[in-house]
Amino acid sequence: MGNKGCCSCTSGCCGDTNTKASKRKLVIDFLYLDLTSCDRCRKTDDTFDEALNEVKRVLEATGVEVVVNKINIINEELAKKYKFVSSPTIRINGRDIQMDVKESPCKECGDLCGDDIDCRVWVYQGKEYDFPPKEMIIESILRAVYGGSETIEEKEYVMPENLKRFFEGMKRK
Repeated sequence: MGNKGCCSCTSGCCGDTNTKASKRKLVIDFLYLDLTSCDRCRKTDDTFDEALNEVKRVLEATGVEVVVNKINIINEELAKKYKFVSSPTIRINGRDIQMDVKESPCKECGDLCGDDIDCRVWVYQGKEYDFPPKEMIIESILRAVYGGSETIEEKEYVMPENLKRFFEGMKRK
């Protein structure tokens, strides 16, 4: 008879080998100014790695491919390319895990470029941190995977004066 699959259907729905779901992809970008002297960037990098290690196996087991890009923003061209607004930054599928940018003076980055520079302050559950808590990163990853998709409003990129001063100072060194 004309049955192709395991039931009485003739469409081959049960035996169709092309019904495999495509693997979902999660692209996480970690953007930073300096991992050698900036304490905020180094601690964010360490915490980011810890969070990723804790959640990565679960995501892979559920069919989510995780792609991590660590990007050192070393000049204005890269800042423009990545629409970089503050250091450090973590984005998941193009969305900053903390949409409101709050900053405070960063001695290390200021010493690095010879000017007063501010770096990001992370706000999580009503408290401020110099680097994002591991729980904040894990929560952001899980929300990106299981919380549905939100549209990101594209704004025209304008490089913050703070970053302009940093890159100008780095050129003079």
